[in-house]
Amino acid sequence: MGHHGWRGNPPGTEREARRRIVEAATACIDRVGLAKTSLSDVAAEAGVTRQTVYRYFPSLADILSAVALDRVEEFAGRMERHLATFADPAEVAVESVVFGVRAVPDEPYLGLLLKAGEADVFTVAVTSSQSFALGARILRNVPVDWAAAGVTADEHFEGLAEMLMRLFLSFLQYPSTPAHTDEQLRALVRRWIGPALTARP
Repeated sequence: MGHHGWRGNPPGTEREARRRIVEAATACIDRVGLAKTSLSDVAAEAGVTRQTVYRYFPSLADILSAVALDRVEEFAGRMERHLATFADPAEVAVESVVFGVRAVPDEPYLGLLLKAGEADVFTVAVTSSQSFALGARILRNVPVDWAAAGVTADEHFEGLAEMLMRLFLSFLQYPSTPAHTDEQLRALVRRWIGPALTARP
């Protein structure tokens, strides 16, 4: 593939090259923190030139997006386990928003784009079809009676996931003044989203 460097062990595929760069970025962030991590640092950690990194990631923001996506499955698993403690679809919907708003900023990797001042890139990532599909999968895996709330088809889960993720994004990036407490946020989402998921006769 014509790769330069890579500490004498060039990757066999582009996917492997991207994975190594993501791992290098993660190592830099773990060692010195986000504020002190530059694209040059990532390149040095991976054993390549800046030009090689640019071949796979046009900017540091793109690398941070990839680092976040690399850890999203672990986050999804924790969210699923949290949501599984609630008994009905409406409460699952409410808690998914609250969990996202409270957990993402403190996530060491998922909150990277926000911490780096790349809110626009974060927004694009959250509102992507891949994110909505992941949200739908999380909801589908929570053991509540979705059918009783009229949520049965794939498009239902994906539509609900999209609405909840857009709500989460709005509350996260544009918090109220003064900021809602967890209970206030729950009450607000429950009041306006809950009726749509009430068991139907």
